[in-house]
Amino acid sequence: MKTTIVHTIDPVFDANSRVLILGTMPSPKSREAGFYYMHPQNRFWPALAGVFGEPVPMGREERRAFALRHGIALWDVLQSCDIEGASDASIANAVPNDIAGLLEKTHIARVFTTGATAFKYYKKFAEPQTGVSAVPLPSPSAANARMRLDALIAAYRAVAE
Repeated sequence: MKTTIVHTIDPVFDANSRVLILGTMPSPKSREAGFYYMHPQNRFWPALAGVFGEPVPMGREERRAFALRHGIALWDVLQSCDIEGASDASIANAVPNDIAGLLEKTHIARVFTTGATAFKYYKKFAEPQTGVSAVPLPSPSAANARMRLDALIAAYRAVAE
């Protein structure tokens, strides 16, 4: 059964942010924890830790500090939608976040999306306003089990380049 979800997690960014990584919408576990990529099986943080050769950051504050230390901003493409659980495939009635407004406040020069659905919605809603093309990264979700962690780390190296 679909539920209407409104995004309540603030974007993570500061004056040193140079890269924006966008998901589609926070998962139920991320909404519950109040931060991005908080499902224990999600491999976003292990992949970034592998890219930067650091231990996997734990908890909201450590993860926030990790992202900011590496010039990474985090947000999601959608401000609200109807969704079943965490299934991006079930999304309907999508309303975008103001990505262009965020880019105007920062020095972000590169945009990445985590997964095909985030990329699709970025192309539809944000790219026409920002004029910035996004680079799609593989989904770090446990649902993308066919991709091993070492392959995710290799793909996510683009964030550090």
